[in-house]
Amino acid sequence: MNLTKKKTWFEKLEDNKGLPKVQKIGGKMSKLGEGTMVIPAPMEVDEIMRKVPKGKLITINEIRIALAKKHKATIACPMTTGMFAWIAANAAGEQRRNGEKNFTPYWRTLRAGGIINEKYPDGVDGQIQLLEMAGHRVVKKGKNYVVLNYEESLVKL
Repeated sequence: MNLTKKKTWFEKLEDNKGLPKVQKIGGKMSKLGEGTMVIPAPMEVDEIMRKVPKGKLITINEIRIALAKKHKATIACPMTTGMFAWIAANAAGEQRRNGEKNFTPYWRTLRAGGIINEKYPDGVDGQIQLLEMAGHRVVKKGKNYVVLNYEESLVKL
């Protein structure tokens, strides 16, 4: 029987697994282009998400651009950046449930096209409530919920 304690979301966030790492784009990732790709550390993604002030928004793509620029890489890995944003969001949800006051405002981080990430804590409904309290308008487009005119609220990094 495995008696190892399951890591909390915050412990997962703090586990950098030897990252960040910049490497040459190759293999299956070649379809993304040529050059170098940074695989960020989870805390780097969280750090950018934390910097988004009230009333402003960011998308995973903007986070990727900021990470690539920081590491002087051509691109940032889309898979790990999205995964680490999800971990950061869940760590923040965990902190929020524990009554902590200083946690990452994950609801301000959207998917490409201004789409709300349904996998974040509080689900779509909770995030819509938080976004609308900050003055954003959310509409349903197909099966997704999108922040209307999100581009106007993007933070400048």
